[in-house]
Amino acid sequence: MASLPWLEPSIEQFQRLLQSSRMPHAVLVAVDTGLGARNMLDELAARALCTSLTPLGACGQCKSCQLYRAGNHPDFYPIEADGNQIKVDQIRALTGNLTTTAQQGGKRLATIYGAERMNHAAANALLKTLEEPGENTLILLHTDIPGQLLPTLKSRCQQLKFKAPDEQQINAWLVAQQLTTDAMWALPVAGGPLKLADYLHNNYITVLVQFRVDWLSSLSTGHLCASLRDIGEEQITDALKVLYIVLMDDVKRLSVINGLSAAKVASLSGEIMAVCHTLTTMPSVNYLALCHRIVSTYQRLKAE
Repeated sequence: MASLPWLEPSIEQFQRLLQSSRMPHAVLVAVDTGLGARNMLDELAARALCTSLTPLGACGQCKSCQLYRAGNHPDFYPIEADGNQIKVDQIRALTGNLTTTAQQGGKRLATIYGAERMNHAAANALLKTLEEPGENTLILLHTDIPGQLLPTLKSRCQQLKFKAPDEQQINAWLVAQQLTTDAMWALPVAGGPLKLADYLHNNYITVLVQFRVDWLSSLSTGHLCASLRDIGEEQITDALKVLYIVLMDDVKRLSVINGLSAAKVASLSGEIMAVCHTLTTMPSVNYLALCHRIVSTYQRLKAE
């Protein structure tokens, strides 16, 4: 975990809870996936399941550690969304498993990834378990969006403290990975430093740069450029996020000379992000028409 220094304080807090025997039965991990939440949850699970915990973390040698690292620990129950939701049947199966005796003699551990995706029935089913947890049971609730969790769920969990890294910390981390920091502008597109590092390693950053160049040209001329005319489903969200960055840069420029125009462009930027959020649930969309409409709208705002 030394490669992700912003996670270390939260992991240390978790370690102290384990060592002091004050571990609650449910822990809320409100850490964005783009900041390494998966890495963190993996580390927390390893430490929670280890039967010979050391001051530095899981021992890595006990049978429980070996089973966990092999991906077949019988007392570990990971839950992820089935499609776009975590469904009630998944939670009911989980709560049933958590009533059984731990086969390794330690904790029974459930990790719910993206807990905000639980539908209402699933959340209510989990609530019953949180109210009456079994002995030696620990549930890790992960969420990117804690505001979407039911207050009754949050109130029954102890939240790990977490402070997101600032731009300076992320810059330093990229340098430590021997990566350029010139791509920091694309951080909102990637969603976090880990994904940005992946983009740099795989040279996907060149695709984002081309999107930025073509959006700037399209907005200037009113005609959709090359890469944007042939955009596919797998890249439309990234292209729109790049456009959002381009427009917000425009908002900063306009705010100095024309506050009304800046407000209109900011409103268009907000609409674009709303489209990004809904694209994950839309069965189909005419991407070419969408891009044309955005450019036309921008041209109309400029002319007003």
